[in-house]
Amino acid sequence: MIVVIGSINMDLVLGVPRMPMPGETISGGPFATIAGGKGANQAVACARLAAGRVPVAMVGCVGDDGFGDTLRTALQDEGIDDSHVSTIAATATGVASILVDAAGQNSIVLAAGANALLSPAHIDAARELIAAASIVVLQLEVPLETVGHAIKLAHSLGKTVLLNPAPARSLPVELLAQVDYLVPNEIEAAMLLGADARGGAVVAAQAEQLLALGCRNVLVTLGAEGVYAADAGGGHYYPARQVKAVDSTAAGDTFIGGLVAALATGATLEQAISLGQRAAAISVTRRGAQTSIPYLHELDAA
Repeated sequence: MIVVIGSINMDLVLGVPRMPMPGETISGGPFATIAGGKGANQAVACARLAAGRVPVAMVGCVGDDGFGDTLRTALQDEGIDDSHVSTIAATATGVASILVDAAGQNSIVLAAGANALLSPAHIDAARELIAAASIVVLQLEVPLETVGHAIKLAHSLGKTVLLNPAPARSLPVELLAQVDYLVPNEIEAAMLLGADARGGAVVAAQAEQLLALGCRNVLVTLGAEGVYAADAGGGHYYPARQVKAVDSTAAGDTFIGGLVAALATGATLEQAISLGQRAAAISVTRRGAQTSIPYLHELDAA
């Protein structure tokens, strides 16, 4: 089983010709409400790309509003176990306001809502679920105290722990030392190390530094440039498939879903990275978060 612990949001997506300057008003294009949240996106990607070979469960919180009901139904429709998705009374569901420009790049502002109330107590209540997992997946759109508690519990139970340290922030070394797969992007890798430089040989050096903090595997995602993966045996660069991107929303979440789905079904790390990259390449050719995540059969067809 794959257990994903994290955020569940409704994405409010607006197309724009370009990102507005401070104080500027511009005319936008199409608007849509789309199921999202890094946690839920990764759970949906795991479910679609595992294609029923491994069950997926979600641990998170929604508010007692229409968005919460819609997002819970979206998880259920993917066959995801939502028994540990809690509805918080008198609280709004998390939302993300997303601007997507003509080049497919996005700018996101989050309102955490119920996500901010995911607590260590919710993790303890899901102990049996976590104990049944083979891989536990986490991000940073819920309280850090809860993330740390979940990682400590999963690690103590001998589970493989994958952390996507997004949004970018610094993290305690003792937390990183309990992570089996750390999957930051360039900015997040730099933030973890308190560094500004990114790219090229710098990424390889930063991956080595993150390994030295105790992570078993570090995968730095480089967007259209690919992925740099490193472990105790060394590092390797995996170039990305070249496609015409229209929206990068959830591309990283899709990569992680493919990576985790493949690892959970016995693939090698190289095979898992390939599947994640193939899925992410399809996702950027589509608009939205969960609306862009492909199913495994679509990868086979492509």
